[in-house]
Amino acid sequence: MAGIKLIRITTVYQSIFSLISGQCKYMAKNGFDVIAVSAGNKSQSEEVEKKEHVKHHSIPFTRSITPFQDLRCLLKLMILFYHEKPAIVHTHTPKAGLLGMIAASIMSVPVRIHTLAGLPLMVETGFKRKFLMWIEKITYSFSTEVWPNSLSGKDFIINHHLVEPNKVYVIGKGSSNGINLSKFSKQNLDPEKLDLIKNKINFQTISFYLIAIGRMVKDKGINELIQAFSNLQHLHADLKLILIGPLEEKLDPLHKETLHQIHHNKSITYIPWSDDVEYYLSFSNLLVHASHREGFPNVLLQAGAMKCPILCSEIPGNTDILPNTSFGLHFTTGNVVAMQQNITFAMENKDELISKAQNLHQRIISNFEQKQIHLLIKEKYVQLLTGKKNY
Repeated sequence: MAGIKLIRITTVYQSIFSLISGQCKYMAKNGFDVIAVSAGNKSQSEEVEKKEHVKHHSIPFTRSITPFQDLRCLLKLMILFYHEKPAIVHTHTPKAGLLGMIAASIMSVPVRIHTLAGLPLMVETGFKRKFLMWIEKITYSFSTEVWPNSLSGKDFIINHHLVEPNKVYVIGKGSSNGINLSKFSKQNLDPEKLDLIKNKINFQTISFYLIAIGRMVKDKGINELIQAFSNLQHLHADLKLILIGPLEEKLDPLHKETLHQIHHNKSITYIPWSDDVEYYLSFSNLLVHASHREGFPNVLLQAGAMKCPILCSEIPGNTDILPNTSFGLHFTTGNVVAMQQNITFAMENKDELISKAQNLHQRIISNFEQKQIHLLIKEKYVQLLTGKKNY
């Protein structure tokens, strides 16, 4: 595939490291001429180029509705495609997908792929839901391929008539990127670094540690988690909570009481960002993933790889990874009482939770190892370029 130009686009540069970490580098090593595109300043572009070993081109995308800025970005993409003449444009995230697919279609890029993860419209109603469905339809209409990162996502977009079924394809059994089992491995942790992290949070062996990783927003169920935790604290003095992820006070702010608890409750440790979540997962007793909507959540793969027991909301995406309770605990989305009951069960049945975590670990090894996902994506690229569709 030497000389075949591939352009990968995400809205923000962080997604290159989180959603598709290592993919650009892998494709470049396997003969593609890769350009990564996202919003980002000069130092952020340099960071992408250093980590992924590919060129990075900055386009000033926004994550909100900004018509004039979006038009400017669309024109910049068209100019980029005119000069680079890619054979494949592959987008992730809603804004990058919408503008990337339109621009690629206008510039006659032969293979136009959009990978979709969680759909915001799943939790919306009324006009906003209709508007978001319309945006998704536009994105898919300009693509030649639509890749949901879960089987449940595939069912959703087909059942809601958002896309022609013959465009839809799921890589393997799901996932945008798989899981790096070298990084997410208890055996490969640095013992000194682990001790430093434990000391930093004043780790106590007698405590029971809950952990939540991701954006600290309403959509991720953080309000309910904090409420459940606060209620349980009165009964379990040794219960602790670690939160890792950024607050997004403009796009999806948490309740004021939730923010007060995060910043002032001495049993809650808040970490805005960490590249070392595997260390925190290694000693946590239970990952609580209370999200209202998901595509194919990486954090569940990460926890499963680290053999950290999981309690998650029973929604598409989560249940693609934990299809039943032999792999972890489920609760009805938004149900604080059910969340509390499951956390109590986990505290009282540690051995059973460890057994469930072992089951999930084996499932992840068999189906979601990152190298295998990267290989399947590369093979699909080759298949599309040679004009063969085996659906």
